Amino acid sequence: MPIPTYEEIMLPILGLLSDGNERDLKYCEEKLAEMFKLSKDELNLRLQSGQRIFYSRVGWAKTYLKEAGLIESPKRGVFRITERGQEVLKENPKKLDSKYLMKYEEFRDFKGRKGGTPPIPPNNGGPGEETPIERIDEAFKEIRASLAKELLQKLKEIDFYKFEEIVLDLLVKMGYGGSREEAKKATRRTNDEGIDGIINEDRLGLDRIYIQAKRWQNTVVGRPEIQKFSGALDTPGANKGIFITTSTFSNDAVEYANRLTNKKIILIDGYQLAEYMIDFNVGVSVQEVYEIKRIDNDYFEE
Repeated sequence: MPIPTYEEIMLPILGLLSDGNERDLKYCEEKLAEMFKLSKDELNLRLQSGQRIFYSRVGWAKTYLKEAGLIESPKRGVFRITERGQEVLKENPKKLDSKYLMKYEEFRDFKGRKGGTPPIPPNNGGPGEETPIERIDEAFKEIRASLAKELLQKLKEIDFYKFEEIVLDLLVKMGYGGSREEAKKATRRTNDEGIDGIINEDRLGLDRIYIQAKRWQNTVVGRPEIQKFSGALDTPGANKGIFITTSTFSNDAVEYANRLTNKKIILIDGYQLAEYMIDFNVGVSVQEVYEIKRIDNDYFEE
């Protein structure tokens, strides 16, 4: 039979986890292959990139279910159904798809977080009428959003010394501080699960930027933290600072930073930090490269 789509796989995955036990991805893949009666040839069908189609679709089905809060991952490579997922099974739906999952706020947030760009509407307003280029563009944004979320989770799991190195690597890649070794000389480790130091604004060291970083799980950084950081800049007479967190900033904190007139404090939240890491190739590597070609009309000119 044809290889099922990732949407056709979502409900069966939920069914496999219905007993509440933890299952690994390999178990789900084997059971789903049996369920859909896939042959060895079908299981080995690959995309042009070399990735096997069925396993790629299983992975995306799992990602969508997780983003919608229907399954969770208590530890790496292991999954189990959530209470919300059990409630969905009780409704006995005929199928699960992206349209169904849009009822959950978490999934809407996930789908909407694609580089801040709203989805491109179909050509004539009807389903499935996007051009191939538009579909590629949307897929790229979705893959990037998923990668950013994985990066952010990884940043929250590492120790603060490694977090310090990553922040320094990023700032150096962005053009600050010369080299990481030079940047490390200008920073001092603290016991607040972050870094609190200075880095050269440029390689010549014409100006310096003060850095505060908080490797927090979910605690929102409020205005008092930014005020404290702003006050700390007054002692050395500094007027430039970067406040980085793996969590988020409150509206009051953002408004306070924007209203400062005698100094400039840039706020970087967890998602923006992950986006910068992707843009400057810190902690990520290129998996696939696709070339899109068009007719070279100049070639055919006499």
